[in-house]
Amino acid sequence: MAYHEYIIEGRNAVLEALKSGRPIDRLYVLDGCQDGPVMTIKREAKRQGCFMKFVAKERLDQLSETGHHQGVIASAAAYEYAELEDLFTAAKEKGEDPFFILLDNIEDPHNLGAVIRTANLAGAHGVIIPKNRAVGLTAAVARTSAGALNYTPVVRVTNLVRTMDELKKRGLWMVCADMGGTRMYDLNLKGAIGLVIGNEGEGVGRLVKENCDMVAAIPMKGDIDSLNASVAAAVLAYEVVRQRG
Repeated sequence: MAYHEYIIEGRNAVLEALKSGRPIDRLYVLDGCQDGPVMTIKREAKRQGCFMKFVAKERLDQLSETGHHQGVIASAAAYEYAELEDLFTAAKEKGEDPFFILLDNIEDPHNLGAVIRTANLAGAHGVIIPKNRAVGLTAAVARTSAGALNYTPVVRVTNLVRTMDELKKRGLWMVCADMGGTRMYDLNLKGAIGLVIGNEGEGVGRLVKENCDMVAAIPMKGDIDSLNASVAAAVLAYEVVRQRG
């Protein structure tokens, strides 16, 4: 199956896409451009919490499919996002305790795609990602997921910590991955679980970590002390699978 990441070019087209509420993963704006229409687009994008990146004209020319970008290009999701309730519905239909994977600012599309693939294979009911400072459902993510994106719902939320609070109120235990935590084999990962994985460079953010009920460490035997985010997600997800039996 071929996956296409939708590129929206031109000031009017981008502004209309923003106003319509269409999910926009990234907005690329010509660095230093201050004219009226572009400022209007920037205000609307900021109001919606859309991730903006200011780039040189050469970068816009590279991204452009028409050659008429007028200083702005929007990258729209290749797939529709699910709602949080969809994840609970999936768990209920299978008669299982909810098992969600939450990602804290994963920026590499290959990591996100690999996590979605792992989520599907490990029986997680969905993946939750933040709206800002993180990759969305691009064509590269779809390709890396190897088809799992067709079956595993992905929810995009405005505030990850607030979403975690909501999930905790609905009975989930939040478990984050961090090398300073308790060995994963010594934690009780049965029941309703939200597994939180941090980004490629900094790991789980401070506020996210403070809102977790448990901190799980993956035993390390080698000479380096960290795993790729998608690998860490896979190791911990399968510990959840093991404990669930």
